[in-house]
Amino acid sequence: MEPNSSPNTPAAAADASARVPGAHTDTFTRDHLPPPGQWPELLLDDPLVRYPERLNCGYELLDRTIAERGPDRPALRSGDGEVWSYGELRETVDRVAHTLTGELGVAPGNRVLLRGPTTPWLAACWLAVMKAGAVAVTVLAQARAPELATICSLARVGHALCDARSTGDLRAAGVQGLRITEFGGDGPGDLTRLAAARSGPYPAVDTAADEVALIAFTSGTTGRPKDCMHLHRDVLAVADTFSREVLRPSPDDVFAGSPPLGFTFGLGGLLLFPLRAGASTLLLEQAGPGQLLPALARHRVSVLFTAPTAYRTMLGQLAGHDLSALRRCVSAGENLPAATWHAWHEATGLRIINGIGATELLHIFISAADDAIRPGTVGVPVPGWQARVVDERGDELPDGEPGLLAVRGPVGCRYLADPRQSEYVRHGWNLTGDTFVREPDGYFRYVARADDMIISSGYNIAGPEVEEALLRHPEVAEAAVVGRADELRGQIVVAHVVLTEGSVQTADALRAHMKASLAPHKCPRVFVFEQALPRTATGKLQRFLLREDAPWGLS
Repeated sequence: MEPNSSPNTPAAAADASARVPGAHTDTFTRDHLPPPGQWPELLLDDPLVRYPERLNCGYELLDRTIAERGPDRPALRSGDGEVWSYGELRETVDRVAHTLTGELGVAPGNRVLLRGPTTPWLAACWLAVMKAGAVAVTVLAQARAPELATICSLARVGHALCDARSTGDLRAAGVQGLRITEFGGDGPGDLTRLAAARSGPYPAVDTAADEVALIAFTSGTTGRPKDCMHLHRDVLAVADTFSREVLRPSPDDVFAGSPPLGFTFGLGGLLLFPLRAGASTLLLEQAGPGQLLPALARHRVSVLFTAPTAYRTMLGQLAGHDLSALRRCVSAGENLPAATWHAWHEATGLRIINGIGATELLHIFISAADDAIRPGTVGVPVPGWQARVVDERGDELPDGEPGLLAVRGPVGCRYLADPRQSEYVRHGWNLTGDTFVREPDGYFRYVARADDMIISSGYNIAGPEVEEALLRHPEVAEAAVVGRADELRGQIVVAHVVLTEGSVQTADALRAHMKASLAPHKCPRVFVFEQALPRTATGKLQRFLLREDAPWGLS
């Protein structure tokens, strides 16, 4: 922790950032941090997250782990069976870091865009950017040219490392001055060739713990993605709180999952957490439910990260797949319905670890594991974090009363030059935009996104509650509930439903099912049967498209 600073004072945290000399010669990210008065309070005095003033997270995740556990343990696995040991991974990372700071001219603090499917090479590039003291901007392989152009403009990106198979949209973005270096191709300037010509250890740049390591863009469930800056110490803090204290991995674990590395859920679950624990991770280019199940069996995966929808989809495909090695299942990204939790537990004997996280806070901050799990709730604050439920003024509400979720911990929201900083951070707390209830026993229960509350004839109706009731019907595969403007009632409840294959249900039949379990005012007045629901590339439901009555798969 920085000397002479209070861990709970936002101004102190920001002043400390200014006091500690940085290694960045390109100071764009530091220059565009929010003003001190808009920082959230940071809880940095907990022994779990007490770090020295100077650290490089790439060194800590790779070199430090090798020093503690040796270079011969498996680190990265690919879907085709290739395995990189920790020693082999470090050799590749160091070669790439030499190339970045040599031939490619990347300076500390420069932003480097990373793009491609989830592969060991993408992971190695991320670690190399960390060790080189640059700032990683990892984007989804599915991002299109206009999105890429916007990201590069906001983050002032000058360099890109891109899988040779994913360069089309990036080149089409037409970013002026962007130097694109491919990897995995066969051209003379390919990164794999350039790096092969380099050798020797790469001494990690001596970054300050509070220098920016990465810029993560929100996944766009509201249609307005934002850019979040995270520090070198933040990268370690999420591993040393949620992963170490709740997930509790062992060095023999094999991690896998569906979220890509451009999604902070995937960055943590598939790279930061396994490396911090000395474990290995399976990186799959295709990781939908149909690809996950055979991969879990083949590679003896023990820790799984994916979204609630994937767990529900896999339930109908479990037959013939050996999941005996699986011991930990983590769900985040959207609300986990209690019905899905119980169905998975009944089918596999495994208890899903539910969690809520945010790109603004890097990873999960409320969760529970093992006997502490209570289906239908998210859990309790992760060690090192605090949470409460507040009203619009920031005053804490009594247990049982719904309100806005406020969180603080070792990581906080820092938007890059974005006026929405003052909306997310209020009174020193991060307001996630979720409506929650804190139960008398201290458990937090999700109600809805704050903008997903439906007000009909004076009643407040939480869309996820109606969705859970719909999902209890055996022939409902997916459901999304939104409000639609109505002259008489203000809003009416509209249910968008995907049925299981071969099912034939009518609105009247589903309405009868709903009235058996919900008060009449909560029952949908309109049912829309869909072939699929609109989701982001990371699997999150985009309710805003349904609220806007966009032409999405109506049938």
